[in-house]
Formats: sequence, C-alpha cells, structure tokens
Amino acid sequence: MNEHTSIGIGTKFIHAGAEPDPTTGAIMTPIYQTSTFVQDAPNEHKGYDYSRAGNPTRAALETAYAAIENGKFGLAFSSGVAATDAMIKLLAPGDEVIAANDMYGGTYRLFTKVFEKFGIKFIFVDTTDTKNIEAAITTKTKLIWIETPTNPLMNITDIAAVATIAKSAKALLCVDNTFASPYLQNPLDLGADVVMHSATKYLGGHSDVIQGCLMMNDEALRDQLFFIQKSTGAVPGPMDCFLVLRGIKTLHVRMQRHCENGRKVAEFLRNHPKVGKVWWCGFTDHPNYTIAKQQMRDFGGMMSFELKDTSDAATKRVLMSTKLFSLAESLGGVESLINHPATMTHASIPREERLKNGLSDALIRLSVGIEDADDLIADLNEAIG
Repeated sequence: MNEHTSIGIGTKFIHAGAEPDPTTGAIMTPIYQTSTFVQDAPNEHKGYDYSRAGNPTRAALETAYAAIENGKFGLAFSSGVAATDAMIKLLAPGDEVIAANDMYGGTYRLFTKVFEKFGIKFIFVDTTDTKNIEAAITTKTKLIWIETPTNPLMNITDIAAVATIAKSAKALLCVDNTFASPYLQNPLDLGADVVMHSATKYLGGHSDVIQGCLMMNDEALRDQLFFIQKSTGAVPGPMDCFLVLRGIKTLHVRMQRHCENGRKVAEFLRNHPKVGKVWWCGFTDHPNYTIAKQQMRDFGGMMSFELKDTSDAATKRVLMSTKLFSLAESLGGVESLINHPATMTHASIPREERLKNGLSDALIRLSVGIEDADDLIADLNEAIG
C-alpha cells in the first residue's frame, strides 16, 4: 500500500505496509527471523534469497516508509547515519556537497572525518538564506543536504526554493526530515529528491530501536541506493523492522501530543525570568516562521534554550536536576529527554565551528515527550529554580 493520496494521514500511517499474513491471516507483519530462504531450483525462489538483500519484514517496512512520505520507494538502513552514508556513496572523488552549517553532529562527523579523505568536498553554509546556496553552487555540486528544522537551533530552510536551485544545478536534494517527521512535513511533495530519517527517533517513537531510512520517487535513484544498501550491508534486522512498523502506526497520535506539549513548554520557557532565549520554530517572531508555517502542519516538540546565566555551573545544574526529563542523547521518544549538545550530540563538531554557527556551550536541547504537560513544566521549573 504505497498509494494513499485519498485517505487521511492517520489512516495512512496505521495501514501503510500492512497486509494480513497470507499463510495464517496474522494482522501484524510476522518477524521473519531468518538469514536465508530455501529455493525451488537455482535462482528460483519466492522473491527472497538472503536477508541482507531482502527480508519480508523489512519489505513491509520499506513499503510503509514510501507511503508515509508520499513516495514510491523506501529503503531501510541499520541507522540514520547508515542511510546518510549510502547517499554520499552515490558520489565520486571531486564531487561537492553543499550542506547546512547547523546540523546533527554525527552527520558532520561522517562528512568531514570519513568522506572528505576520499576526495569529496563539503561546503557548509547557512541554508536559511538560499542566496548562500546559490553562491556555493559550482559545476561540481552533486548534492545539497539540508535539515529543517535543524538540530539543535531549530532553523528553517525553504525546501521548495532549495529544490528549484538543486534542479537548476542538476544536483540532488536530500532533506533530513527527522525533527519534523512525516506527520509534520513531506519534503518529496515540495520537490526534494530524497528524504532521510533517523527512524530511531519519531518513527520508532519508543527509544528501543536504531534505524534509518531513505524515501524517493525516482526508480533509477532507488536502484542505485538499493545496490549500495545490498552491497555494503548496513541493513536492519527483522525485529528492528517490526518495532518501527509498530511505531509508525501511532505516529500521528504521538505527534499530536508532542506538538501540544511542545507549544506549552516553549511558551513556559520563554516567559521564565531565568531563561535568556528559546529556540522553537512555532514562535511567530522566529526568523523563518512564515516558511515553517507554509511547509509544516505544526511545529513539533523539539526546542533549545539558554539560561540568562550562561555559566557552565548553571547550565549543568539544570541538566542534572530534572526528574522527568532524562539526561540522554537521542530524541523523539514518548519520554522527555534533556541534552547538552556541546558535550553530547554535537561534540564532534569543533568548538569554534559550533560557536560560529550560534551553538554555545550553554545551549540545552529538549525533546518534549507525551507525558502530561503540567508535569513537564513543573519539572523544568524546579530544575531552573
């Protein structure tokens, strides 16, 4: 089921990739915990020969991935970084990538520490101003990589505008849609060539699985990426695929609560006398609010803030004092998390680069979960003091 244009988003998420098991009638996709498949004759099989190349549980999930992003094809990977890795493996030495200067630290590390030494050049710019992208385009530009909203400063990039630039440059546009999720934003509909998710986050939704995915419409591009997926082997196991299939079924109801709670927590923080600044793309005075409202259905549960007292001691006290917000990496689970990007998720970015892009040592990132909002606000209020 990858054609869902005429049904509601919740119905689509619940039924995406789901077909009753033909053998037993099981409504849930079975976990095909097998490495290989018996063949009737050499190279005559029932569609599967080896689970690295394809597995029925993974196939159901990949069908669901395509559906939830309004795409034709989906591919599952063992992590979000593995999905990103596959995208860069489309390139060759001498190719150039224009990437957002505010991005997940693991993506930055992969680009600069792994792929730069193979002769791929990465140019980091502020993608919120498309003029910066246009200025960086050369004949060697083969890929534009953006996050929107960005991690962790909640910057917004105009996907449709960047898609137009990419097409003119004959470059691919890949959008990391992890922070928004398909519930809030669908980059393929706005002209992106590929959408990437760390499915570990909102798609799984329960902090119990590591996985990534790519979604696209172009069959030739899908075939190239499938070849990389099969050849390099960074594929998820069937149990992990089952968990994400289950997570997708409740994505819409979870995201509704993430958005409701996110708004309440963001407004509480902005009005707190000890808080200096709050980064959340749902504020009407956010510099890119108009674009966010245009391309997103709501504004999500991710945000960052700084205290007025930006000392290490004050920042650490808040990070160590919450009871409901757990101090941990990752995001997008049902439980709320608090994070210190400078020493955790973004530590792999050199400090001078972080500071230049506006990511200070005092920045605190929140993944607002789906608990009762009043309890989350009370927890933060007590921790801030």
